[in-house]
Amino acid sequence: MSTTGDEQFFRPVSGFDLPRFAGVPTFMRLPHVPLDHPRIGEVQVGLIGAPWDGGTTNRPGPRHGPRQLRDLSTMIRAENGVTGVRPFEALRCADLGDVGPNPGDLMDTLARMEAFYAEVRRRGILPLTAGGDHLCSLPILRALAKDRPLGMIHFDSHTDLFHSYFGGTMYTHGTPFRRAVEEGLLDPKRVCQIGIRGTAYDREDRDFAASVGIRIIPIEEFHARGVEDVMAEAREIAGAGETYVSYDIDFVDPAYAPGTGTPEVGGPTSWQALQVARLLQGVNIVGADLVEVSPPFDASGGTAFLGVSIMFEMLCVMAEAGDRA
Repeated sequence: MSTTGDEQFFRPVSGFDLPRFAGVPTFMRLPHVPLDHPRIGEVQVGLIGAPWDGGTTNRPGPRHGPRQLRDLSTMIRAENGVTGVRPFEALRCADLGDVGPNPGDLMDTLARMEAFYAEVRRRGILPLTAGGDHLCSLPILRALAKDRPLGMIHFDSHTDLFHSYFGGTMYTHGTPFRRAVEEGLLDPKRVCQIGIRGTAYDREDRDFAASVGIRIIPIEEFHARGVEDVMAEAREIAGAGETYVSYDIDFVDPAYAPGTGTPEVGGPTSWQALQVARLLQGVNIVGADLVEVSPPFDASGGTAFLGVSIMFEMLCVMAEAGDRA
């Protein structure tokens, strides 16, 4: 990538220079660099908001997630306190703004999102997205996997592999990865889903996973084996190939992350939520998302702060890979 001007432009605003409650909030206090900005060609990782929940089937609200996530992300600092990684020095990062949805037209929004991410990919920018509901992952995958299927490591309490809802509705937040497999966007044998739990209507989603070779690690196995062992298997399944990471905040137990539309009890702690993201180290990540933060169910912002902390961990993994490249 070309480099022009001083690198300080891409550094976040420090809380020592401007209080966290002051200024216009951007993701992690990074510069706002939309796709038509003169310095867009220098960006290596783009943080993007996807404020849309048109695929939600029960409790709405994730359309407001990116705004709350941006606000709470002012608490993110320059260095990872555990790994020592300083991602904003390793990579040129920027807030690319939001993908503008059409709240009255689901199919138009999917097309808008795919076009936005196709341009992000054309420019060689790695996208790190804040949703939005989980249907947002489908148009992102359509843009990133247009030429070849990707692997995926997926943290969630639900598989999102259902065929349809309500007698034939094919596009909801419970169907994105079924569509992605059918469309050849994901290599199912390189997909690992971690944390699946909760009551069910049937086993149709799990039967589909078994039929195509998707590895599901249910929450009981996750707790029995431990984070490190489970993540070692996830990295092995993803292999060296290009991999997408999708992280639904309802992977985390609602005691720690109540601000989501479809919570399931019995999940990981907030500490384990950070651990699994940190242990993505070595995965060839070509894009990632953090979805389903729903501010109406946690106005205090604790869920959103956990969400952006997870995004920071994923960004640090990307930065380590960038340093090795």
